[in-house]
Amino acid sequence: MAKKGKGNRIQVILECTEHKESGQPGTSRYITTKNRKNTPERMEVKKYNPILRKHTVHKEIK
Repeated sequence: MAKKGKGNRIQVILECTEHKESGQPGTSRYITTKNRKNTPERMEVKKYNPILRKHTVHKEIK
């Protein structure tokens, strides 16, 4: 039987870093999951920002 309790996978929100600096209204955010044992530090992924219409770096927010 599987153990009950806290799982290792948690949901995280990724927010665009370039969008905040541009001063344009709105935000580009993505929701994903990560394994907290394999990646204890904050994630940093290149994702598409539809407002800026290009791929930008998205960092994990609290």
